[in-house]
Amino acid sequence: MEEAEKEVDMFLKNYNWMNLRKDIPAGIIIALVSIPISMGYSQIAGLPAIYGLYGSVLPILLFGLCSSSPQFVFGVDAAPAALVGGMLATFGIAGGTKEAMAFVPVVTLMVTLWLLLFALLRAGRFTNFISTPVMGGFISGIGCEIILMQVPKLFGGTASTGELFELLHHILREAMQHFNLLSFVLGMCAIALIRFCGKRWPKVPMPVILMFAGALMSYFLPLKKYGVTMLPPVEPGLPSFSVPDWGVLMSVDRHMVLASMTIALVIVAETLLATNNFAMKNNYKVNNDRELWAYMLGNLAAAFTGCCPMNGSVSRTGIAAQFGGKSQMMSLAASGTMVLILLFCTGFIGYLPVPILCAIVICALMGILEFDLAAKLRKTNRAEFIIFMAAFLGVLLLGTIYGVVIGVILSFIDVFVRAVVPPRAYLGCIPGKDGFYALDRNRNARRIQHTVIYRFSGTLFFANVGTFQEDIERAVTPDIRQVIVDGRGIGSIDITAAERLPVIYRNLEKNGVRFYMTEHPGVVNDLLYKYDDEKLLEAGMCRRHVEDALAECGLVRPYPIVAHEGDEQRIQIPYIDEKVAEYEWIFGEAANGKLIEAAEEIAEAIVELGTFDEHQMLRGLRKQAAGNWDEVNDREILHHVAEVLHRLAEESREMHRDAHGIEELQHEVEESLEEHLRHPKE
Repeated sequence: MEEAEKEVDMFLKNYNWMNLRKDIPAGIIIALVSIPISMGYSQIAGLPAIYGLYGSVLPILLFGLCSSSPQFVFGVDAAPAALVGGMLATFGIAGGTKEAMAFVPVVTLMVTLWLLLFALLRAGRFTNFISTPVMGGFISGIGCEIILMQVPKLFGGTASTGELFELLHHILREAMQHFNLLSFVLGMCAIALIRFCGKRWPKVPMPVILMFAGALMSYFLPLKKYGVTMLPPVEPGLPSFSVPDWGVLMSVDRHMVLASMTIALVIVAETLLATNNFAMKNNYKVNNDRELWAYMLGNLAAAFTGCCPMNGSVSRTGIAAQFGGKSQMMSLAASGTMVLILLFCTGFIGYLPVPILCAIVICALMGILEFDLAAKLRKTNRAEFIIFMAAFLGVLLLGTIYGVVIGVILSFIDVFVRAVVPPRAYLGCIPGKDGFYALDRNRNARRIQHTVIYRFSGTLFFANVGTFQEDIERAVTPDIRQVIVDGRGIGSIDITAAERLPVIYRNLEKNGVRFYMTEHPGVVNDLLYKYDDEKLLEAGMCRRHVEDALAECGLVRPYPIVAHEGDEQRIQIPYIDEKVAEYEWIFGEAANGKLIEAAEEIAEAIVELGTFDEHQMLRGLRKQAAGNWDEVNDREILHHVAEVLHRLAEESREMHRDAHGIEELQHEVEESLEEHLRHPKE
């Protein structure tokens, strides 16, 4: 706690007061938007609606003072409220009764004790094991779940809790029994206006404008008479402090203890994940341990003001970000605003149309969905896309905790699979260049005669040593005399792999093939000694560099290579279809496509300008490639530009246009290419 208090002092001491112009309005908007959200979730938790507003005073204030996140918002929210409501049903306690009002603060106090334990155990470290796809899927699942909870309120129904199928069933039932066309029109128009104005005029606080517009409409028009639901009126006054009923606490059974632990876990998982997700997107860091203390203090204040358990609010945080909140001063402003509302403006609350307020919440939640990340993962990494969808569907179908657990388990499986099948490659050399290059990623690379150079980029252990052995044995043909492993990626080795290496060594030795391990860190040699493989070390299996192993085999630069058909011409005069090794190494299969795209743009620019300046063109390309461009690329791009100009000339003739100028430009490019071929700079 000393560290937390020190950081609080720093926040107050070093606050940039210029941010007040954004923090204060953002805080006011948070307080206003919290009115419908907090009141609704308070009722779901079995408390009178006014307790939702009470929970938006002291808990938010304490959280704002203690949190390390500059923008996350705390308050009464869906998941804890729904879980408390479920506990009431389990214990047979009716919502809104005196029994419920005595029971809920006790649950909040028990949740606070669990959060205290988590803070003491520094449980915030578990988020280090949660990947971006898990975070994105989790946030999207939570966002969709809360949107589905809110949908019935758009057309005059009531909110619900539960998972996907329960929510869909409730939406259909409410639509059949309580559908109100005017409510639906108001809600959908509000969504359309917020979305449109958010894109067109993002700095206009449309949610607040619509809130006041809705209040004015209900004041001057008989909206209630036509079935539009309003927020219930509340009595003015600040929350009072009271100690939770110890009699209820002493009578709790193990089911209540386990249920309160589940709520605490949900608060930690949901709020920490969402906080870290916002921090990552906005390029700052949060202190997870300090966050747990902030959650604990916020819930402690909630317990002593009679409120339900509270956690971070994704929807309100999205609204705060939309309106430029810069620090937790906005939480202090929100708390102060709620005090003023409770003292002087409670009469205004009864005029707020629920469909418009629901539309504000839904739009805020739509802004935090991560489906763009899912689309990117689907194109780039199928495994991570599956992890995203598993976390997303897990939250929707099974609940918050299960969604996180499923995502984390799949992440660990993905890590294990990557360790089992690490990046591997067979290496060769490029005539005239130092180093060794992957044969499958460098067209100029050639295998050294009678040699296999095999790069294995992962820890060598029981699950992948079989792959290691199979790759080596598959590459050994009758002409091979030495196998050299480039093991710079092998940072460790287990006993299973240590027992397999002598087997590989002996099998190759029987066939007259030498076996070497090179480039690996010295710790691998230490482990081999510990695993009783010193005989291999003494026999000279390990060499510091690939070149050392080649030299022992009598091979020195320039290394004899395995020639391909037509290599004599390629080596003497580099062929125009070759790519520079570094450029191809960076872009892989996309290298050729990038060159062709560049050629298309250059050819069209040449035609438009009517002139060809080789030096200016190549100078611009070299600058774009940032050092990954050389003479080979010059020839390649000129070749493609000439081809594109030829095609443009043909197209021009087909359209009965004069193609003479394009042909002249094509000839200039071809002459420049021939000059490069006659006098290569390499």
